Order: sequence, then structure tokens, then C-alpha cells
Amino acid sequence: MRCPICPPLAFLALVLPVPALANEPPLLPPAVREMLEASIANGNEADIATVAKIARQTNPGSADEINRMVASWKDRTRKTREAVIREAGFADLWRGRIEAGGFRSTGSTSELGLSGSLNIKRTGIQWSHELSAVADYRRANGFVSRDRYLASYQPRYQFDPRGFAYGLVQFERDRSIGYDARYTASAGVGYKLIVSKPVDLQVDIGPSLRHADYVLDVSETKLGARGSMDLTWRISPTLTFRQTASGYAESDVYSMTALSALETKVSNRWAVRLSYNVQYESETLLTAGRDLDTLSRVTLTYDF
Repeated sequence: MRCPICPPLAFLALVLPVPALANEPPLLPPAVREMLEASIANGNEADIATVAKIARQTNPGSADEINRMVASWKDRTRKTREAVIREAGFADLWRGRIEAGGFRSTGSTSELGLSGSLNIKRTGIQWSHELSAVADYRRANGFVSRDRYLASYQPRYQFDPRGFAYGLVQFERDRSIGYDARYTASAGVGYKLIVSKPVDLQVDIGPSLRHADYVLDVSETKLGARGSMDLTWRISPTLTFRQTASGYAESDVYSMTALSALETKVSNRWAVRLSYNVQYESETLLTAGRDLDTLSRVTLTYDF
């Protein structure tokens, strides 16, 4: 006989919580899910990482579900980016930077100094292409004390997430060292030693061929080896330190260039850059050895 004061079983099933299975993770609270979905919809990677981190800390039992949501967004973003790259023409997707600085003094001495550079780069799925140009000019009391120009093109093929192959063709002019023109060709392999949000470090190495035309109508061609490194340290969202260096070793001739730069952003596109460049040439046909050549710059940069 049915008990007259006992509620129906269907009613009990609605009001009493159903215990979770022992091996089943707890569900992500709706408020937390909505917050994470909203950050994913905005598409800002830094905001998504922050919200996901807080969500995992406050809901450790739902960490797997949170990770799946973030991974799904990254996969969709990657596929969309690859589709855009495949449909773009070669003249599309280029990004670049202009850097300029200078000084002018009059009175007991009359000096004019100018420094500028242009760098543009196109990054594809595996291939990237980079074009660079640098110019430094200084004139004091009617005499040119520095007259250096450099232009280069470097294609790169990324054959795995860290390893890559590179090519390089480069033109230089530096009459203070003694050459009107120096042409460089190099190819080799490189590796990304560190890949992280605060620090990136990569190195590369390969054979090189350099031909120099000197100011006294003398020329020479040398086969050697080239190596370079590129370090980027993002100290804060607005402050970045970068160290680049490249060196050549040939028969009885060694040369090296290193650039240290500290950059602070003043807006999304504008930044102020303080840099220190060191250049060394062991010897040439016209010089038996040289001291270090250094150049300090304070420049304004614009990203486009």
C-alpha cells in the first residue's frame, strides 16, 4: 500500500541533487564559463590566458575542461590564420618598422649626424621573407667621418617548430673601413633555443662567400663561415631588450657586428629606442688591424 504522506518518487528526483560519479570531474560553474567564453570571443590572447589561469586556480577540478576550451580557440585561430595566408598574394601581409634619429650642432664645431633604418617582413606558414636597410652618416667640419649603408634580404624556411633553414644576400658600403662595396651570400641552418613569452633566443650558422671592392680599386673574394644570434627579452609590456650579433671567419680575416638595444613603447605603434652598435674588422687588404668601431643611437621607431 502507498504511504499517504510520502512524496512521489518523481518529485524527489527533481529536488534532490544527483551525486557526481566518483571519476567524473565537477562541471565548470556557469558564471566562470561565461567569463571565459567572453574573453575568447574578444580574441585577446593575453586576456584569455589571464582568465583561464584564474579559472583553473578557483576551479582546479575543471582544469581539463578549461584547457580544452582554450585549445579549441587556438586551433580555430590557427586554421583561420593559415587560410588567410594561403589566399593572400605575395604583396600582402607585409609588416615593418621605420627607425630614424639624428643631430645637428653649430658654433665651435659644425656637425651633422643622421641614422635611419627600414625593416619589412612577411611571415607565412613555413616561409618568411625579410628585407632590411640601414644608413649611418656623420659629417664634421666639412669631413665625412662615417658613411655606412647596408641592405639585405633573408628568406627562411621553418621545417619544424624550432629548426629552420636560411638564406642571405647582403650589400654593404663603409668607406671608413676602406671598401666601396662588399657583397655577401650565405646559407645555413638555425635553431630556436628558447621560445617563451618573456624570452626568445635563436642561433644560425652556415658557409659564406664575400666579395669586397676597396676604395683603391683593389678587390678580393673570400670563402668562410658565418654565424649569428638573436635574443629578445620582453622585460615588461612596454619595455624590451634585444641583442643581435653576427660574425664571419675567413682565411686570416675576422669580422663581427653586435647590436644592443633597449626599447620603450610610448603608444601601440611608436617607441623610443636606445641602441649601441659595435663593429670589428680584424684586417683587410688596406688595414692590418682595427680597433672597435662603436655607435650609440637614440631613435624614434614606428611600426606599420
